Amino acid sequence: MERTVVRCAEGHVFSTASFPMQNLGPGRIGPGRLLRCPRCARLRQSVPVAHQKR
Repeated sequence: MERTVVRCAEGHVFSTASFPMQNLGPGRIGPGRLLRCPRCARLRQSVPVAHQKR
């Protein structure tokens, strides 16, 4: 299973095994999803972190 690295609205970066509806794309319903952040333990708007090329 592929993991997705995301950033919550508070700026915490974490990975999640599932990123709900990621196959719909940002053009359809926006890039953010509501996920529980493990750092602040609250439901937060989260967006995928862009991969950086080395």
